[in-house]
Amino acid sequence: MRPRSEKHQGRPDTKREEPFRPRKPAPQGQGKPDTRNLGPRAIALDAVGEVFSGKAPLDHAIASHPDHNRLEVRDRAFARAIAAAAVRRKGALEAALAVFLDKPLPQTADRGRHVLLCGAAELLVLDNAPHAVVDAWVTLMNADEKTARFAGLANAVLRRVSERGRGAFDGADPLADLPDWLAARWAKTYGEKTARAMARARAGVPPLDLTPRPGIDAGKLAGDLGGELLPTGSIRLEDAGDPTLLPGFAEGRWWVQDAAAALPARLLGPKPGERIADLCAAPGGKTLQIAASGAETFAIDRAKKRLPPVHENLERVALNAHVEAADATQWTPDAPLDAVLLDAPCSATGTLRRRPDVAWAKEEADIASLAEVQSRLLDAAFAMLKPGGRLVYCTCSLEPEEGEDQIAAFLERTGSARLDPVKPGELPELETAIDSQGAVRTRPDMWASLGGLDGFYIARIVKG
Repeated sequence: MRPRSEKHQGRPDTKREEPFRPRKPAPQGQGKPDTRNLGPRAIALDAVGEVFSGKAPLDHAIASHPDHNRLEVRDRAFARAIAAAAVRRKGALEAALAVFLDKPLPQTADRGRHVLLCGAAELLVLDNAPHAVVDAWVTLMNADEKTARFAGLANAVLRRVSERGRGAFDGADPLADLPDWLAARWAKTYGEKTARAMARARAGVPPLDLTPRPGIDAGKLAGDLGGELLPTGSIRLEDAGDPTLLPGFAEGRWWVQDAAAALPARLLGPKPGERIADLCAAPGGKTLQIAASGAETFAIDRAKKRLPPVHENLERVALNAHVEAADATQWTPDAPLDAVLLDAPCSATGTLRRRPDVAWAKEEADIASLAEVQSRLLDAAFAMLKPGGRLVYCTCSLEPEEGEDQIAAFLERTGSARLDPVKPGELPELETAIDSQGAVRTRPDMWASLGGLDGFYIARIVKG
């Protein structure tokens, strides 16, 4: 294989990666200074391999890497930035690389492909200095006995990408960054124009959204943080860095929560003295919203290992809730509830701005199996309500089977349930997200001038 100067249309396969067998000492070995920042890059490379082989989510792959804790905070952030860029912009990066390759690397050379992908991500997404980037990734290519034979290729291709790869990268179809099955679904469901807008909106690094604690002057808090108060009450920050270092975190004046994720609890309208359950509650953002209203709050999640953040967040913001590890389809309150919020487990395709690896962790068949779980949870949640009680069902999915179709089937089989339409005034500057039935469908391309938001489906139901 040799570099070439004509565009190649094929896309490399990403089959399961083979174990890394170093042929040289590790980049940070023997206490020598990591003058070329090889440590963070090596971690990013391994994490990308974990994601595309289906072994681990991106953040887990990085945090569980044996060298992760040896890095300074800024280097950990650097490792994640590289890996996230490579995963998020995979299709466009491959298009730029293909221009300078005679043919893709062989199927047995996954790690070599990932070296090129990460190097191109630094050059075209992060815009890092070309000389340092090329030198570092050629060194890492040469450090593995299975990829060392591609070191010369990496040197030539990455140099050409840095000089002439921008056009192919910028001109790539945004849908190429997604798995083929997901791109096809979005095009069929939303039309190609909207699907491309959605894919383009999830291609950039998202801002940080915060939910201010009730009683806090949100406008003043936004000013103190250098952020923007969004129409629905969230605060949005650009380039915020580590949120735990921001003013007001330790004092519990706010918590991290995407603006779209904050909508279900707001549309539920919890009131002081009500008894409300948050089902599938972890990590607890919606639990905090409900508890902050003064309602008696029950936070239920099946996975006990996911509950510590719920406890920690409640303690930090000085709020109370009954937190319990239980299967929501089996859990029964001691008396009928005033309201239930069900944030059902789903494919999470609406969260790709923040979690780009989710697209590669799912398969199309997962949607049908998740829809079955959602159906059981809906029936169980509705049974917990007293007459006149209200249920808000939501998923962070863009797939109709987990949203519109799910609620249509539920209403058809449940005679005592009726949809309570969301009114335009409840969603300022998001009125177009309300569908003809009065449910809510947010998409990544909405609020484009404000930085977009996650994809959610939200339906409010009343028990007759």
